[in-house]
Amino acid sequence: MVAPYVLSDWERIHYYNGISSDPPELLYRSDLLENAFPIPKGRHPYIPTKTIHGVFNTPLNAVWATVAPQICEVLKARKIRYSTIITARFITHGEDGKDTRGPVVIWIATHPNTTTAENAYDASPDILALLKANGVEGVVVEWYEGVVERLSGPHLLRVTDDTNPTHCVRHFPTAALGMPIATAEREGADAQGSVTLFFHENKDKRGAPSAKVFGISNCHVLREDTTVEYEFKGAGAPPQHVRLAGFRRFQCSPDEIKACVGDYGTDADLLAREIVELEAKPKSEDPEGEAAVEAKRENLAKVKKDIGVLEAFYEDTNSQWGDIARRNIGHVDWAPEISVDVQGRKYTKDIGTFEVDAARFKAQFKGNVVDLGAFCLIFLIFTSSNKNNLQDPSLLPGNSPTCSTLKVAVGRCSSSPRIASSGSTVVSRASSWLFPTVSTATASPALLS
Repeated sequence: MVAPYVLSDWERIHYYNGISSDPPELLYRSDLLENAFPIPKGRHPYIPTKTIHGVFNTPLNAVWATVAPQICEVLKARKIRYSTIITARFITHGEDGKDTRGPVVIWIATHPNTTTAENAYDASPDILALLKANGVEGVVVEWYEGVVERLSGPHLLRVTDDTNPTHCVRHFPTAALGMPIATAEREGADAQGSVTLFFHENKDKRGAPSAKVFGISNCHVLREDTTVEYEFKGAGAPPQHVRLAGFRRFQCSPDEIKACVGDYGTDADLLAREIVELEAKPKSEDPEGEAAVEAKRENLAKVKKDIGVLEAFYEDTNSQWGDIARRNIGHVDWAPEISVDVQGRKYTKDIGTFEVDAARFKAQFKGNVVDLGAFCLIFLIFTSSNKNNLQDPSLLPGNSPTCSTLKVAVGRCSSSPRIASSGSTVVSRASSWLFPTVSTATASPALLS
Protein backbone atom coordinates (compact mmCIF):
# COMPACT_ATOMS: atom_id res chain seq x y z
CA MET A 1 0.00 0.00 0.00
CA VAL A 2 1.35 3.44 -0.97
CA ALA A 3 1.66 5.96 1.85
CA PRO A 4 -0.69 8.99 1.52
CA TYR A 5 2.22 11.41 1.22
CA VAL A 6 4.19 9.73 -1.57
CA LEU A 7 4.43 11.67 -4.84
CA SER A 8 5.12 10.31 -8.29
CA ASP A 9 8.46 11.36 -9.75
CA TRP A 10 6.58 13.14 -12.55
CA GLU A 11 4.60 15.31 -10.14
CA ARG A 12 7.56 15.98 -7.87
CA ILE A 13 9.68 17.27 -10.77
CA HIS A 14 7.07 19.01 -12.97
CA TYR A 15 4.50 20.37 -10.50
CA TYR A 16 6.01 23.87 -10.45
CA ASN A 17 7.05 23.90 -14.11
CA GLY A 18 7.18 27.44 -15.48
CA ILE A 19 7.28 29.52 -12.30
CA SER A 20 10.99 30.20 -12.86
CA SER A 21 13.88 29.09 -15.03
CA ASP A 22 14.86 26.65 -12.27
CA PRO A 23 11.65 25.74 -10.41
CA PRO A 24 11.79 23.84 -7.11
CA GLU A 25 10.58 20.29 -6.70
CA LEU A 26 7.36 19.63 -4.80
CA LEU A 27 7.85 17.95 -1.43
CA TYR A 28 4.21 17.50 -0.44
CA ARG A 29 0.80 19.20 -0.78
CA SER A 30 -2.20 18.83 1.48
CA ASP A 31 -4.69 18.15 -1.38
CA LEU A 32 -2.62 15.33 -2.83
CA LEU A 33 -5.39 12.73 -2.53
CA GLU A 34 -8.30 14.99 -3.54
CA ASN A 35 -6.69 16.72 -6.52
CA ALA A 36 -4.67 14.35 -8.68
CA PHE A 37 -1.86 15.71 -10.82
CA PRO A 38 -2.37 14.18 -14.30
CA ILE A 39 0.47 12.29 -15.89
CA PRO A 40 0.30 12.83 -19.67
CA LYS A 41 0.74 9.96 -22.08
CA GLY A 42 2.41 9.67 -25.45
CA ARG A 43 5.91 10.16 -26.83
CA HIS A 44 5.81 13.95 -26.67
CA PRO A 45 3.67 14.87 -23.65
CA TYR A 46 2.69 18.47 -22.98
CA ILE A 47 3.88 19.72 -19.60
CA PRO A 48 1.53 22.38 -18.19
CA THR A 49 3.19 25.60 -17.08
CA LYS A 50 2.38 27.71 -14.05
CA THR A 51 2.86 31.30 -13.01
CA ILE A 52 2.84 32.50 -9.42
CA HIS A 53 0.76 35.44 -8.20
CA GLY A 54 0.00 37.25 -4.97
CA VAL A 55 -3.04 36.75 -2.77
CA PHE A 56 -5.48 39.67 -2.49
CA ASN A 57 -9.02 40.30 -1.22
CA THR A 58 -9.48 36.90 0.45
CA PRO A 59 -10.47 36.00 4.02
CA LEU A 60 -6.83 35.03 4.61
CA ASN A 61 -5.63 38.59 4.03
CA ALA A 62 -7.70 39.87 6.94
CA VAL A 63 -6.23 37.40 9.45
CA TRP A 64 -2.73 36.78 8.06
CA ALA A 65 -1.06 38.92 10.70
CA THR A 66 -2.65 36.65 13.31
CA VAL A 67 -2.26 33.21 11.76
CA ALA A 68 1.24 33.61 10.30
CA PRO A 69 2.96 33.62 13.74
CA GLN A 70 0.78 30.67 14.76
CA ILE A 71 1.93 28.68 11.71
CA CYS A 72 5.51 29.42 12.72
CA GLU A 73 4.80 28.04 16.20
CA VAL A 74 3.28 24.87 14.70
CA LEU A 75 6.43 24.26 12.68
CA LYS A 76 8.73 25.01 15.61
CA ALA A 77 6.78 22.60 17.84
CA ARG A 78 7.37 19.88 15.26
CA LYS A 79 11.03 20.87 14.91
CA ILE A 80 10.60 21.65 11.22
CA ARG A 81 13.34 23.95 9.95
CA TYR A 82 11.56 26.33 7.60
CA SER A 83 13.19 29.13 5.64
CA THR A 84 10.11 31.00 4.33
CA ILE A 85 6.34 30.95 4.72
CA ILE A 86 4.40 32.97 2.16
CA THR A 87 0.98 33.04 0.55
CA ALA A 88 0.65 32.45 -3.17
CA ARG A 89 -1.76 31.61 -5.94
CA PHE A 90 -0.79 29.63 -9.02
CA ILE A 91 -2.34 29.90 -12.46
CA THR A 92 -1.96 26.84 -14.68
CA HIS A 93 -1.71 27.45 -18.43
CA GLY A 94 -3.17 24.51 -20.34
CA GLU A 95 -2.32 23.15 -23.76
CA ASP A 96 -5.66 24.49 -25.07
CA GLY A 97 -4.69 28.02 -24.07
CA LYS A 98 -7.05 28.15 -21.12
CA ASP A 99 -5.88 29.40 -17.73
CA THR A 100 -6.97 27.80 -14.47
CA ARG A 101 -6.58 29.67 -11.21
CA GLY A 102 -5.71 27.46 -8.26
CA PRO A 103 -6.66 27.87 -4.60
CA VAL A 104 -4.90 30.07 -2.09
CA VAL A 105 -1.68 28.34 -1.04
CA ILE A 106 0.34 28.50 2.16
CA TRP A 107 3.73 27.97 0.53
CA ILE A 108 6.35 26.64 2.93
CA ALA A 109 10.03 26.27 2.12
CA THR A 110 12.14 24.04 4.35
CA HIS A 111 15.91 23.85 4.58
CA PRO A 112 17.22 21.16 2.20
CA ASN A 113 17.47 17.62 3.56
CA THR A 114 15.83 18.51 6.90
CA THR A 115 12.15 17.71 6.30
CA THR A 116 10.52 14.64 4.76
CA ALA A 117 7.21 14.35 2.94
CA GLU A 118 5.93 12.48 5.98
CA ASN A 119 6.86 15.40 8.26
CA ALA A 120 4.96 17.75 5.95
CA TYR A 121 2.00 15.37 5.83
CA ASP A 122 1.82 15.26 9.64
CA ALA A 123 2.07 19.05 10.09
CA SER A 124 -0.38 20.13 7.38
CA PRO A 125 -3.62 19.23 9.27
CA ASP A 126 -2.54 21.43 12.20
CA ILE A 127 -2.05 24.38 9.86
CA LEU A 128 -5.38 23.82 8.12
CA ALA A 129 -7.13 23.52 11.51
CA LEU A 130 -5.86 26.86 12.79
CA LEU A 131 -6.83 28.50 9.49
CA LYS A 132 -10.34 27.08 9.78
CA ALA A 133 -10.54 28.35 13.37
CA ASN A 134 -9.89 31.84 11.97
CA GLY A 135 -12.57 31.55 9.28
CA VAL A 136 -10.32 30.56 6.40
CA GLU A 137 -11.16 27.43 4.38
CA GLY A 138 -10.33 26.03 0.96
CA VAL A 139 -6.61 26.69 1.44
CA VAL A 140 -3.89 24.24 0.39
CA VAL A 141 -0.54 23.81 2.14
CA GLU A 142 2.32 23.15 -0.26
CA TRP A 143 5.89 22.29 0.70
CA TYR A 144 9.22 22.47 -1.09
CA GLU A 145 12.88 22.74 -0.22
CA GLY A 146 14.66 26.06 -0.47
CA VAL A 147 16.86 28.55 1.30
CA VAL A 148 16.76 32.33 1.33
CA GLU A 149 19.40 33.84 -0.91
CA ARG A 150 20.22 37.46 -0.36
CA LEU A 151 20.00 39.23 -3.71
CA SER A 152 20.48 42.81 -2.52
CA GLY A 153 24.18 42.68 -3.34
CA PRO A 154 26.97 44.58 -1.61
CA HIS A 155 26.77 47.83 0.30
CA LEU A 156 26.82 51.02 -1.72
CA LEU A 157 30.16 52.79 -1.96
CA ARG A 158 31.37 55.85 -0.10
CA VAL A 159 32.33 59.18 -1.60
CA THR A 160 36.12 59.45 -2.05
CA ASP A 161 38.53 62.23 -2.94
CA ASP A 162 40.82 62.32 -5.96
CA THR A 163 43.59 60.38 -4.22
CA ASN A 164 41.54 57.24 -4.83
CA PRO A 165 42.10 56.10 -8.44
CA THR A 166 38.46 54.95 -8.68
CA HIS A 167 36.99 58.32 -7.65
CA CYS A 168 35.98 59.30 -11.19
CA VAL A 169 34.44 55.93 -12.16
CA ARG A 170 32.52 54.96 -9.02
CA HIS A 171 29.61 57.38 -9.30
CA PHE A 172 26.80 54.92 -10.06
CA PRO A 173 27.17 52.77 -6.89
CA THR A 174 27.97 55.70 -4.58
CA ALA A 175 25.44 56.67 -1.91
CA ALA A 176 24.97 60.30 -2.95
CA LEU A 177 22.44 62.47 -4.71
CA GLY A 178 22.24 62.06 -8.46
CA MET A 179 22.83 58.29 -8.32
CA PRO A 180 21.26 56.71 -11.43
CA ILE A 181 18.14 54.61 -10.89
CA ALA A 182 15.70 52.56 -12.95
CA THR A 183 12.65 50.54 -11.98
CA ALA A 184 12.01 46.89 -12.79
CA GLU A 185 8.64 47.94 -14.24
CA ARG A 186 10.29 50.22 -16.81
CA GLU A 187 13.30 48.03 -17.54
CA GLY A 188 11.96 46.98 -20.94
CA ALA A 189 11.65 50.61 -22.05
CA ASP A 190 15.18 51.39 -20.80
CA ALA A 191 13.75 54.35 -18.85
CA GLN A 192 16.19 55.78 -16.33
CA GLY A 193 16.55 58.73 -14.00
CA SER A 194 18.31 59.81 -10.82
CA VAL A 195 17.79 60.50 -7.11
CA THR A 196 16.94 64.09 -6.27
CA LEU A 197 16.82 64.04 -2.49
CA PHE A 198 16.58 61.76 0.56
CA PHE A 199 14.29 62.34 3.54
CA HIS A 200 13.49 60.65 6.84
CA GLU A 201 9.82 59.81 7.44
CA ASN A 202 9.89 60.32 11.26
CA LYS A 203 6.25 59.18 11.66
CA ASP A 204 4.13 56.84 9.55
CA LYS A 205 0.50 57.32 8.49
CA ARG A 206 -0.76 56.19 11.88
CA GLY A 207 1.53 58.55 13.76
CA ALA A 208 3.87 55.83 14.99
CA PRO A 209 7.64 56.56 15.02
CA SER A 210 9.34 55.47 11.81
CA ALA A 211 12.98 55.06 10.88
CA LYS A 212 12.29 54.72 7.16
CA VAL A 213 14.26 56.78 4.68
CA PHE A 214 12.88 57.65 1.25
CA GLY A 215 14.38 58.90 -1.97
CA ILE A 216 12.69 61.42 -4.26
CA SER A 217 12.67 61.19 -8.04
CA ASN A 218 10.13 61.73 -10.85
CA CYS A 219 6.89 59.88 -11.46
CA HIS A 220 7.91 59.24 -15.08
CA VAL A 221 11.10 57.59 -13.81
CA LEU A 222 9.38 55.37 -11.25
CA ARG A 223 6.14 54.45 -12.99
CA GLU A 224 5.08 53.21 -16.40
CA ASP A 225 1.50 54.49 -16.08
CA THR A 226 1.81 58.15 -15.08
CA THR A 227 -1.93 58.87 -15.39
CA VAL A 228 -2.95 57.22 -12.11
CA GLU A 229 -1.72 57.62 -8.55
CA TYR A 230 0.33 54.79 -7.07
CA GLU A 231 0.79 54.06 -3.39
CA PHE A 232 2.47 51.00 -1.92
CA LYS A 233 -0.11 49.03 0.05
CA GLY A 234 2.32 47.43 2.50
CA ALA A 235 3.03 43.83 3.45
CA GLY A 236 1.62 41.36 0.95
CA ALA A 237 1.53 43.81 -1.95
CA PRO A 238 4.01 43.15 -4.78
CA PRO A 239 6.81 45.74 -4.54
CA GLN A 240 7.82 47.76 -7.59
CA HIS A 241 11.60 47.46 -7.27
CA VAL A 242 13.88 50.44 -7.78
CA ARG A 243 17.29 49.49 -9.10
CA LEU A 244 20.66 51.12 -9.16
CA ALA A 245 21.39 51.98 -12.80
CA GLY A 246 19.50 50.48 -15.70
CA PHE A 247 21.10 48.25 -18.31
CA ARG A 248 22.40 51.06 -20.50
CA ARG A 249 23.91 53.08 -17.63
CA PHE A 250 25.53 50.03 -16.07
CA GLN A 251 27.13 49.06 -19.37
CA CYS A 252 28.85 52.46 -19.40
CA SER A 253 30.62 51.74 -16.11
CA PRO A 254 32.97 48.94 -17.27
CA ASP A 255 33.78 51.00 -20.37
CA GLU A 256 34.61 54.01 -18.19
CA ILE A 257 36.89 51.90 -16.00
CA LYS A 258 38.69 50.41 -19.02
CA ALA A 259 39.17 53.90 -20.48
CA CYS A 260 40.61 55.07 -17.17
CA VAL A 261 42.99 52.09 -17.08
CA GLY A 262 44.04 53.01 -20.62
CA ASP A 263 44.83 56.58 -19.54
CA TYR A 264 46.91 55.35 -16.63
CA GLY A 265 48.66 52.93 -18.99
CA THR A 266 49.60 55.84 -21.27
CA ASP A 267 51.01 57.70 -18.26
CA ALA A 268 53.02 54.61 -17.29
CA ASP A 269 54.50 54.27 -20.79
CA LEU A 270 55.45 57.95 -20.84
CA LEU A 271 57.12 57.75 -17.42
CA ALA A 272 59.03 54.63 -18.44
CA ARG A 273 60.38 56.34 -21.56
CA GLU A 274 61.35 59.44 -19.59
CA ILE A 275 63.22 57.31 -17.06
CA VAL A 276 65.16 55.59 -19.85
CA GLU A 277 66.05 58.94 -21.43
CA LEU A 278 67.22 60.41 -18.12
CA GLU A 279 69.32 57.36 -17.28
CA ALA A 280 71.01 57.59 -20.70
CA LYS A 281 72.26 61.11 -20.06
CA PRO A 282 75.75 61.57 -18.54
CA LYS A 283 75.64 62.88 -15.00
CA SER A 284 77.81 65.82 -16.06
CA GLU A 285 75.08 67.05 -18.40
CA ASP A 286 72.27 66.80 -15.85
CA PRO A 287 73.35 67.09 -12.18
CA GLU A 288 69.75 66.73 -11.03
CA GLY A 289 69.06 63.73 -13.27
CA GLU A 290 69.44 61.15 -10.51
CA ALA A 291 66.83 62.87 -8.33
CA ALA A 292 64.49 63.21 -11.32
CA VAL A 293 64.84 59.50 -12.12
CA GLU A 294 64.01 58.58 -8.54
CA ALA A 295 60.94 60.85 -8.52
CA LYS A 296 59.68 59.42 -11.81
CA ARG A 297 60.23 55.88 -10.57
CA GLU A 298 58.07 56.67 -7.55
CA ASN A 299 55.41 58.13 -9.83
CA LEU A 300 55.60 55.06 -12.09
CA ALA A 301 55.19 52.73 -9.11
CA LYS A 302 52.12 54.69 -7.98
CA VAL A 303 50.60 54.61 -11.47
CA LYS A 304 51.09 50.84 -11.67
CA LYS A 305 49.53 50.45 -8.23
CA ASP A 306 46.56 52.59 -9.32
CA ILE A 307 46.15 50.43 -12.44
CA GLY A 308 45.98 47.37 -10.19
CA VAL A 309 43.29 49.06 -8.05
CA LEU A 310 41.26 49.96 -11.14
CA GLU A 311 41.56 46.46 -12.60
CA ALA A 312 40.33 44.98 -9.31
CA PHE A 313 37.49 47.52 -9.27
CA TYR A 314 36.57 46.45 -12.80
CA GLU A 315 36.30 42.82 -11.71
CA ASP A 316 34.28 43.76 -8.61
CA THR A 317 31.91 45.91 -10.67
CA ASN A 318 31.11 43.07 -13.05
CA SER A 319 30.88 40.32 -10.42
CA GLN A 320 29.02 42.23 -7.68
CA TRP A 321 26.83 44.60 -9.68
CA GLY A 322 26.41 42.88 -13.06
CA ASP A 323 23.23 41.00 -12.10
CA ILE A 324 20.44 43.58 -12.17
CA ALA A 325 18.54 41.70 -9.44
CA ARG A 326 21.47 42.48 -7.12
CA ARG A 327 21.08 46.19 -7.81
CA ASN A 328 17.72 46.53 -6.02
CA ILE A 329 17.97 49.48 -3.62
CA GLY A 330 14.33 49.89 -2.60
CA HIS A 331 10.76 49.96 -3.89
CA VAL A 332 8.35 52.63 -5.10
CA ASP A 333 6.26 54.02 -2.23
CA TRP A 334 4.21 56.85 -3.72
CA ALA A 335 3.85 58.41 -7.15
CA PRO A 336 0.89 60.69 -7.97
CA GLU A 337 -0.20 61.11 -11.56
CA ILE A 338 1.63 63.75 -13.58
CA SER A 339 -0.35 66.97 -13.80
CA VAL A 340 0.28 70.28 -15.54
CA ASP A 341 -0.59 73.86 -14.67
CA VAL A 342 -0.73 73.05 -10.94
CA GLN A 343 -2.96 75.63 -9.17
CA GLY A 344 -2.95 77.66 -12.37
CA ARG A 345 0.73 78.53 -11.87
CA LYS A 346 2.04 76.83 -15.03
CA TYR A 347 3.99 74.30 -12.96
CA THR A 348 4.16 70.60 -13.80
CA LYS A 349 3.88 68.10 -10.94
CA ASP A 350 6.09 65.10 -11.70
CA ILE A 351 7.27 63.55 -8.42
CA GLY A 352 7.54 60.14 -6.80
CA THR A 353 9.15 58.58 -3.74
CA PHE A 354 10.73 55.23 -3.03
CA GLU A 355 11.69 53.58 0.26
CA VAL A 356 15.40 52.79 0.35
CA ASP A 357 16.87 49.47 1.49
CA ALA A 358 18.55 50.50 4.73
CA ALA A 359 20.93 47.54 4.64
CA ARG A 360 22.38 48.75 1.34
CA PHE A 361 22.77 52.41 2.37
CA LYS A 362 23.56 52.37 6.08
CA ALA A 363 27.31 51.66 5.97
CA GLN A 364 28.25 54.58 3.67
CA PHE A 365 25.24 56.92 3.76
CA LYS A 366 26.17 60.50 4.70
CA GLY A 367 22.83 62.20 4.06
CA ASN A 368 21.99 64.54 1.21
CA VAL A 369 25.41 64.92 -0.39
CA VAL A 370 26.28 65.91 -3.94
CA ASP A 371 29.66 64.55 -5.04
CA LEU A 372 31.40 67.02 -7.35
CA GLY A 373 34.55 64.93 -7.52
CA ALA A 374 37.69 67.01 -7.04
CA PHE A 375 35.69 70.20 -6.59
CA CYS A 376 33.73 69.78 -3.39
CA LEU A 377 30.98 68.02 -1.51
CA ILE A 378 27.69 69.83 -1.15
CA PHE A 379 25.60 68.99 1.89
CA LEU A 380 21.87 69.74 1.78
CA ILE A 381 20.80 70.70 5.28
CA PHE A 382 17.23 70.98 6.63
CA THR A 383 16.92 74.06 8.79
CA SER A 384 13.24 74.56 9.60
CA SER A 385 9.89 72.79 9.84
CA ASN A 386 6.93 74.72 8.53
CA LYS A 387 4.10 73.59 6.28
CA ASN A 388 3.66 77.16 5.10
CA ASN A 389 6.89 76.79 3.16
CA LEU A 390 4.86 75.05 0.46
CA GLN A 391 2.10 76.69 -1.50
CA ASP A 392 0.31 73.34 -1.79
CA PRO A 393 1.01 70.77 0.97
CA SER A 394 -1.27 68.32 -0.88
CA LEU A 395 1.55 67.79 -3.38
CA LEU A 396 3.38 65.82 -0.70
CA PRO A 397 2.93 62.18 0.33
CA GLY A 398 0.10 61.70 2.80
CA ASN A 399 2.40 60.11 5.35
CA SER A 400 4.65 63.15 5.62
CA PRO A 401 3.49 65.10 8.68
CA THR A 402 5.67 68.16 8.23
CA CYS A 403 7.79 69.93 5.70
CA SER A 404 11.28 71.33 6.02
CA THR A 405 13.01 74.12 4.20
CA LEU A 406 16.16 72.88 2.55
CA LYS A 407 19.29 74.99 2.70
CA VAL A 408 22.54 74.30 0.92
CA ALA A 409 25.92 74.25 2.65
CA VAL A 410 29.25 73.51 1.07
CA GLY A 411 32.08 71.47 2.50
CA ARG A 412 35.07 72.43 0.35
CA CYS A 413 38.07 70.15 -0.09
CA SER A 414 41.47 71.80 0.20
CA SER A 415 42.02 71.36 -3.53
CA SER A 416 38.63 72.62 -4.63
CA PRO A 417 37.97 76.09 -6.04
CA ARG A 418 36.40 78.81 -3.95
CA ILE A 419 32.63 78.54 -3.51
CA ALA A 420 30.53 81.68 -3.37
CA SER A 421 27.07 82.04 -1.84
CA SER A 422 24.58 84.19 -3.67
CA GLY A 423 21.20 84.76 -2.02
CA SER A 424 19.19 81.55 -1.87
CA THR A 425 21.50 79.67 -4.20
CA VAL A 426 24.99 78.31 -3.94
CA VAL A 427 27.16 78.72 -6.98
CA SER A 428 30.27 76.73 -7.77
CA ARG A 429 32.21 78.96 -10.09
CA ALA A 430 34.19 75.97 -11.32
CA SER A 431 31.11 74.12 -12.49
CA SER A 432 28.51 76.90 -12.92
CA TRP A 433 25.87 74.62 -11.34
CA LEU A 434 23.06 76.17 -9.30
CA PHE A 435 21.49 74.51 -6.28
CA PRO A 436 18.36 76.49 -5.32
CA THR A 437 16.75 76.45 -1.91
CA VAL A 438 13.80 74.06 -2.08
CA SER A 439 11.23 72.52 0.22
CA THR A 440 10.47 68.85 0.69
CA ALA A 441 8.29 66.54 2.75
CA THR A 442 10.13 65.60 5.89
CA ALA A 443 10.60 66.57 9.49
CA SER A 444 14.33 65.98 9.73
CA PRO A 445 17.40 65.21 7.64
CA ALA A 446 17.67 61.69 6.28
CA LEU A 447 19.39 59.41 8.76
CA LEU A 448 19.78 55.66 8.88
CA SER A 449 19.89 54.42 12.43
